[in-house]
Amino acid sequence: MIETLLLSVLIIAIAMALFCVRVIFKKNGRFKSQHVHDNAALRRMGIHCVMEQDREARERGKAC
Repeated sequence: MIETLLLSVLIIAIAMALFCVRVIFKKNGRFKSQHVHDNAALRRMGIHCVMEQDREARERGKAC
């Protein structure tokens, strides 16, 4: 039981370290934004944030 717990903690620690490599080792490193409005490819396809889509639908009178 304790071996499984230690292995799990080790795997989680390694995953967190790999997740933070960009932040730790890059000068002024930070995580990339995950917001839809910050993604150029989604903007080109006409995909917007759900809040923005809701606002547009309400302005057009097509909101549920």
